[in-house]
Amino acid sequence: MSADIVFSDATRLAELIRTRQVSPVEVVQAHLDRIAAVDPKVNAIVTIAEGALSAAKEAEAAIMAGRELGPLHGVPFTAKDSIDTAGVMTQRGSPIFKGRVPDTDATSVARMKKAGGILLAKTNLPEFSYWIESDNLLSGRSNNPWDLDRTPGGSSGGESAAIAAGMSPLGLGTDLAISIRGPAAQTGIVSLKATHGRVPMTGIWPRAPRRFWHVGPMARSIRDLALAFSQLAGPDGLDAFATSAVPFDAGVGTVPDRKLKVGWMVGPGFGPIDTEVAATVKAAAEALKNEGHHVEEVHIPALERDFALDVFNKLHVMEMKPAFREATAGHEDQMYTMAKTMLSLPDTSMEDYIAAEQAAERLRDGYATYFRDYDVLLTPVLPVPAHKHGITELVVNGETVDLTYLQGATVPLNVTGLPGLSMRFGTSREGMPINVQLVGRWQAETTILHAAAVLEGVSTVRGRHPSI
Repeated sequence: MSADIVFSDATRLAELIRTRQVSPVEVVQAHLDRIAAVDPKVNAIVTIAEGALSAAKEAEAAIMAGRELGPLHGVPFTAKDSIDTAGVMTQRGSPIFKGRVPDTDATSVARMKKAGGILLAKTNLPEFSYWIESDNLLSGRSNNPWDLDRTPGGSSGGESAAIAAGMSPLGLGTDLAISIRGPAAQTGIVSLKATHGRVPMTGIWPRAPRRFWHVGPMARSIRDLALAFSQLAGPDGLDAFATSAVPFDAGVGTVPDRKLKVGWMVGPGFGPIDTEVAATVKAAAEALKNEGHHVEEVHIPALERDFALDVFNKLHVMEMKPAFREATAGHEDQMYTMAKTMLSLPDTSMEDYIAAEQAAERLRDGYATYFRDYDVLLTPVLPVPAHKHGITELVVNGETVDLTYLQGATVPLNVTGLPGLSMRFGTSREGMPINVQLVGRWQAETTILHAAAVLEGVSTVRGRHPSI
């Protein structure tokens, strides 16, 4: 039963617990045992929450007493180590914050607990959440459970690896440019970066530049994303960006009462895309078409005029550097590669900064124009499947580009604040997962979750797990 538990999704676990087929203690212990068995190879877990088993016993007592149960009652979850957890270390991937224990939970963690979830562990990340591989001086490098010589991504790489390897059924990650959707693609799980502001960033560091940061769920099924998002969404009165009162209820929402209009594209505007990745996007488009939806290849001129990665870089560096300088002052000898690199970057000129702001507005307008006519945009998540550790360049279809080009198809959604979902729909020749990205109009998370559920229902790769 233990193997069934660790590769069940959270919705199934909640059902088994609610119907007393398994106990919360059994579920939590199974995941702790799984961590002990495989994490020495993967290195996804930073800290085990000492109160997890006690919380599981309390959850079991609540069931036996017939109390009202939340939708995630007794289900363990993990959280990236940049997200505050009361009484459990949150060290942000840096020796500068070694041993730091917050007094209060981040809003996202508090809401998971209110739904009945049990915090199991904290997961690895790059220093300060700022890189596309999860490695740091404090807790080392995380490995991809599909191939330990490859990265599980960043900055939510520990979270993606933990879920893919059966150490956690559900987790919380954060996303500045790629960090929820990219790691999900590199490990073959699912994730949701909702519309900016739908889930408060309260209790998460760094918050600068907060207008690009998101927090969201990572899981093994689309229904788990919907369930978790239904608990996470909504203002908390503390994060001024989290003001949307648009409701979200898992399984109910604003799905059009007609077939969806879907456009798909692999460029231009994202940088070079590997042929296997492009073929997977096209296969997902064909699958939606076969299910009766209206599907066609499209292009978005705004993405061709303004390369979103360049726009993002000119904007976020200027806004991030003051927070980094403050955090590292007097601790320069404890900085790792990315903090040093980011602080060494030249400041953007005021002229270039203003030009980038105007480009960001054009990108938003370009997507708005697209979504007048379509419900969903289907794109790659990454230009290539998970790559080897430690590389600095990518060779894609014979073209050599900087590793930051991994973000080419994801960063437009951070610049514009649009929602995006990452899900597996293919496999590379080398056996690595390939995900696709579903994009919706602002506040239309239900629509992309619905489209993703359709794809999940016809997927030939659903339910595959690494054999680690």
